[in-house]
Amino acid sequence: MTKVAVLGAYGKLGSAIVAGLEAADGIDLVARLGSRDPLSRIVESGAEVVVDVTTPDAVMGNLEFAIGHGVHAVVGTTGFDEGRLEALRGLLESRPEVGVVIAPNFSIGALLMMRFAALAAPHFESVEIVELHHPTKADAPSGTARRTAELVGAARREAGLGPMPDATTTALEGARGAEVDGVRVHSVRVRGLVAHQEVLLGGVGETLTLRHDSLDRAGFVPGVLAGIDGVRSNAGLTVGLEHFLGL
Repeated sequence: MTKVAVLGAYGKLGSAIVAGLEAADGIDLVARLGSRDPLSRIVESGAEVVVDVTTPDAVMGNLEFAIGHGVHAVVGTTGFDEGRLEALRGLLESRPEVGVVIAPNFSIGALLMMRFAALAAPHFESVEIVELHHPTKADAPSGTARRTAELVGAARREAGLGPMPDATTTALEGARGAEVDGVRVHSVRVRGLVAHQEVLLGGVGETLTLRHDSLDRAGFVPGVLAGIDGVRSNAGLTVGLEHFLGL
């Protein structure tokens, strides 16, 4: 049995993860922490792995505590840029036995969509990403969209492709979205949505659309379980659950 603590356990995602972990074989859910609960409960509970689905403001402090106490971490909280990843590498230098996985998305389907996008990107002249989420989401673009753009950008560079065609010379601010690694990313926030993403690829005479829809947060639980299983045997920093899934 792996002893697990969930940080952010009372939010919508955290509640779904807690329910999934309670029903999972081989998992002993030893602690559920909300924003007002002391982090000392992680140590007191004997947790071996923490699952963090809190907020960008809280997550770095949570990880510093977990790493400092030798506890592995599976992180679904977004907002990780290269500066934060470098800070995590620094924290892990003093605890080389600890593993941390940053998961831009826990959905297996979303991970496959990201992989398919990277495979397809070198074969099309244009690629843009549209991500759609509920209006209570704090960050834009989503971590999934940012990671997808990074994978697409890397695949295009490896294939020797140059900048994408775009004749825009005048535009309202934000009309062309954000640019991540040379890829345009557009964020939509609409009540009723959960988490959705389209990757639009185009060449002369054809287009290809890859779309993934998360309709229920319960769909994230298999990815969380894969993260818990993988992080215990992979010390140091891992970015993306795909490394634990053979992708």
